[in-house]
Amino acid sequence: MQLADLLTETNAIVFFLLFSRISGVIAFFPFFSHMSIPVSVKTALAFYLTILFFPVAHIAHIPQAPAHLALLVVSEFMLGFIAAMILNFVFAALGLAGSQISMIMGFSMASVMDPVTGTSTPIIGQILTLIAVLVLLAFNGHHLMLLFLSQSITHIELGAFYPDPKVWDYLNHAVTHMFMMGLIIAFPFIALSILSDVIFGMLMKTMPQFNLLVVGFPIKIFLSILVMIAVLGAMMGIFKQDFLKAFEYLKHLLY
Repeated sequence: MQLADLLTETNAIVFFLLFSRISGVIAFFPFFSHMSIPVSVKTALAFYLTILFFPVAHIAHIPQAPAHLALLVVSEFMLGFIAAMILNFVFAALGLAGSQISMIMGFSMASVMDPVTGTSTPIIGQILTLIAVLVLLAFNGHHLMLLFLSQSITHIELGAFYPDPKVWDYLNHAVTHMFMMGLIIAFPFIALSILSDVIFGMLMKTMPQFNLLVVGFPIKIFLSILVMIAVLGAMMGIFKQDFLKAFEYLKHLLY
């Protein structure tokens, strides 16, 4: 088959809609949407994956009006956006825990630019997010996301995605779970902060010359670093477990 035989109106529309779906995944999914990855690289990856998955893509009805085609493109981007939102809630829980830990350690004013979201975040939250990305790559989470993309092309024809009402109930539950997990991850540091404040208060009562600003804060930072070293593996284990549960729910978008 020659290349000219593939240049039909139907194939062009299928290629454009498939490129829109894959672009939505690249633009919103964790790791792939990282701000440090150049846009040219993301575009090239989306174009390559479109060529790779083009033989298995299918569409039931070819849109005749441009407005209909625009609605199909919106449907394709909505699939990537909703699926990415479900996964990004797991990263948001780590960011929330990092903000609480930074406030406890006195680092709330030390903020850096987050390459994932493009916003300024506390430094501890940034460290936890970057470690979570490494853990994601370690258990091949990026391969799972590409597998979800392949399954979506097989089970959902192009332009036919419409979110089930149960998805919105899950997103509502995911927001509540995000705050709960952020509190659970930061709980050892919160308990340490309460315990150290009680001990420092007792020392100031017994020794009024005790300078809390000079001695207390460095001790709290040192203890917080020790606690982080001790519980970092458990924190990443919770992240991995929640991410796999969220990814498991993505199958509900396909059936």
